[in-house]
Amino acid sequence: MIEDPNGFGFIRHNVRPLKPRKVGVTEIRGPYYSAMGKRHLEDVFETMGYHVDGVKFAGGSFSLFPEDRLREMIDLCHTNNAYVSTGGWIEHVLTQSDAHSAVDRYLQKCKEVGFDVIEVSSGFLSIPPDDWLRVVDRVHNAGLIAKPECGIQFGAGGDTSAEELESFGTSDPAKIIQMGKRFIDAGVERIMIESEGITENVKSWRTDVIQQILRDLPPEKVMFEAADPPVFNWYIREFGAHVNLFVDHSQIVQLSCLRTGIWGMADTFGKITTFP
Repeated sequence: MIEDPNGFGFIRHNVRPLKPRKVGVTEIRGPYYSAMGKRHLEDVFETMGYHVDGVKFAGGSFSLFPEDRLREMIDLCHTNNAYVSTGGWIEHVLTQSDAHSAVDRYLQKCKEVGFDVIEVSSGFLSIPPDDWLRVVDRVHNAGLIAKPECGIQFGAGGDTSAEELESFGTSDPAKIIQMGKRFIDAGVERIMIESEGITENVKSWRTDVIQQILRDLPPEKVMFEAADPPVFNWYIREFGAHVNLFVDHSQIVQLSCLRTGIWGMADTFGKITTFP
């Protein structure tokens, strides 16, 4: 357990569960839009480490790192009691000519360098549900944690324009619910919900999808991508400080202020509270 080192604890604020948390989990995006090395990540942990539960590499960015630097960053996360996720690169691995061998070698290497979580996304692939579950089992059998990423928007997770995504259409939210239940039965700890098609690259937010997910799946088993301050402000306002969220590393301060109830926008300032 890591205790809250806040020296201003005598000022009223929401007390967060201690790490490792099961609710109110915050995963931050590491290198993707811009470079991030050990020194940058050290700054994040030295100032906001108590509020960071996990770090996610995105878009296969880790595959471009010198291995010794990648190991340093992963070790730094572990030193600060934060798990490390690959992000959704397995979609690229699955397209290799010998997918079985490629997946096994990928998982072996990820475990060797220290990754904890393998994100199993399918935003760019059409994969049968049973095959998706077999990939999850493969991850678990390798001694790693599988984190499926589900969404209603095909082509999500990249730099596709909003107009092109809209032309693809969206899938029935029931698909997330059905697969989510199967993933939970398969031992999945947490499911990532892709924001595109729900709160990103849409003309209006699909709050009905979010409500349906949290109605039919255990909240502690779900994490929502909330890459913009108005989005995570809405999640905290609607579902409270303990909703699990994924944000960019640049937003960890703003989100943590919101969770603890010490700051917010006009609709959340002074209005977010917990009952420990």
